[in-house]
Amino acid sequence: MESEKKESPVCGGAEKYRHPYGSKLVSCPQPDYRAAMSAAGLPTKDLIIADGKLHRCHIEGDKPGSKNGFYVLYGDNIPAGCFGSWKTGDTIKWCAKPDKELTRAQREQNRRRILEAYKVREAEEIERRRAARNKALLIWKSSPPVSDSHLYLVKKCVKNHGLRLHKGLLVIPLRDNDENLHSLQFIDGEGNKRFLSGGRKKGCYFFIGIPVESLCIAEGYATAASIYESTGIPVAVAFDAGNLMPVAQALRTKFPEIKITLCADNDTATPGNPGLTKAREAAAHIGAYLAVPSSAGDFNDLSHGESHE
Repeated sequence: MESEKKESPVCGGAEKYRHPYGSKLVSCPQPDYRAAMSAAGLPTKDLIIADGKLHRCHIEGDKPGSKNGFYVLYGDNIPAGCFGSWKTGDTIKWCAKPDKELTRAQREQNRRRILEAYKVREAEEIERRRAARNKALLIWKSSPPVSDSHLYLVKKCVKNHGLRLHKGLLVIPLRDNDENLHSLQFIDGEGNKRFLSGGRKKGCYFFIGIPVESLCIAEGYATAASIYESTGIPVAVAFDAGNLMPVAQALRTKFPEIKITLCADNDTATPGNPGLTKAREAAAHIGAYLAVPSSAGDFNDLSHGESHE
């Protein structure tokens, strides 16, 4: 007999969604709301305001001054709302009482409030994406091609394949299947990376080479460049392990008959080996091949004899 699933008293009815839009933060008399945010991996020390409006907040552990969290909280009657992350796209709805303890009228009121919160979040997200696209295009058009002597390229022993230079940083464009520019990645000489704030990453990639019969998908630029330079096979840069699946799905849609190989990072030092795990999942999902470095690290490490073991 299956045991009855119990609801976490901390989350107070919190329920996680995968939604393209988010919500807000609030100055709440309910400590459970803040506890629910922490339990969802979104702890904040910001004041929580229960006014039914969209608020941004700083998430502990994120870059100082950043406002990657959001929430909307209604404080009247039975407090309810939602919160989430601009970075991940996660949205979590919350109510001070479990759904089973609410009357039909209260459930309907909460449903309408959550829908309204999503609409507000959606409108702001659309504006953030639009602003990021415009800024990305402006930076990209004004940035000159970078030379192979850039410190990062020299350190990684790879060449420039369509990158540009902005204020000393390598610039890599993120495009969708229709080649629309959505965002940019910046890399300094030491290998520190950041994305343009507000830009879309999910399902976007950067191609080295032009696919004809086959293509590879790798996480980072240096890894992709090493594969391309050693094999001549075009490679899509997915930017990180979490984007391997969305990029693989996008490219299988664009190239339904082509041979695709997922080139994993062998992250043996990281619990769960996310590079290999995500690459294997993506390969299985789209019916692709999987290539794994013979030692710890990625194919860039392998190409010049380094290992992260």
